[in-house]
Amino acid sequence: MSDTMLPIRISVGAVTLEAELRPTRTAKAIYELLPIEADKHVWGDEFYFKIPFIKDHRETATLKVAVGDIAYWGNGQAVAIFFGRTPISTGPDPVPADRVNLVGRVTGDAASLRNAAGATRIRLEKAS
Repeated sequence: MSDTMLPIRISVGAVTLEAELRPTRTAKAIYELLPIEADKHVWGDEFYFKIPFIKDHRETATLKVAVGDIAYWGNGQAVAIFFGRTPISTGPDPVPADRVNLVGRVTGDAASLRNAAGATRIRLEKAS
């Protein structure tokens, strides 16, 4: 697999967004599992869902994320998509509950995910 961004599509309820995964080992492992459909969980303006069996290589481990970031939380075996403030935010930016490995970024309007708050499932798939 090359060192270019990997295009994906995120679908939650009636909301569909384009995104891209970074060329990191953790992101490539997620990409290879696509398509994935899972139960969606909500923590403030963050959707997350479990993806077991991914090794978190911690290439980009951080507590600093921005709206639109896609991250893998190794301790929780989950992918998180940030689209606004989380319960521990003190300013306008989201704050993860623990260090996360940045694996990608929504290329559209991540805040539109607020329109999918009532959905119960999330789907990630490869985009062409």
